[in-house]
Amino acid sequence: MLRSFRLRLLESALDALDRAAVRRRPSRAAHFITGSRGERAALFWLRRQGYTVVAHAWRSARAPGDLDLIAWTAAAPSDAPAKRSSESAAPTLCFVEVKTRTTRAVALAHTAVDEDKRRTLRRLARHYLRQLPSRDVPTRFDILSIYFEKDKPAAFEHFPGAFGWVEGER
Repeated sequence: MLRSFRLRLLESALDALDRAAVRRRPSRAAHFITGSRGERAALFWLRRQGYTVVAHAWRSARAPGDLDLIAWTAAAPSDAPAKRSSESAAPTLCFVEVKTRTTRAVALAHTAVDEDKRRTLRRLARHYLRQLPSRDVPTRFDILSIYFEKDKPAAFEHFPGAFGWVEGER
C-alpha cells in the first residue's frame, strides 16, 4: 500500500515537473512529447506490475536506436517462451518496446513494431547482454501499447513475448 502510494506520488511529481519544463525549453513536436509521456507512464505501470526496471532509453555506441525499457520480472508468463531458459520460474530480463498513441482510430500501437524495428531491438539487446556478467539469462521481447485518449484514463495493453530472437518466432 505504501509502495503503491509512493509510486503514484513520484509519478505525479514527475508529471508536474515535466509540464513546468515544457514551458522553459524549446518546443518539440507533439509526437515526441506523447512518446516521452508514454515511456514515463510505462515505467510506472511496469513497477506497479512488479517489474524491476534497470534501464530506460538504453543506447549502444555501436548500433543505432534505443531500448525503451529493460526490466526484470520474477517469472515469465506461461505463454511467453524465454530464449535461454529451462525454467519458467526464473527471473526474466524483458526488453520492452513502448508504443504510445492518442487514438486507436488509425492503427493499433503495437502494429508499429515491424520487421525492421524488431531487427534493431534484437541487435541492441545482444549489445546489452554482452555487458552483463552472466549472459545466460532468460530473456524476452515485450511490447507495451499505451493509449492516451481524450477524456479517458490511460489504457495499457501488454504483449509479453511479442516476438522472439528469430524472425517468425514468438
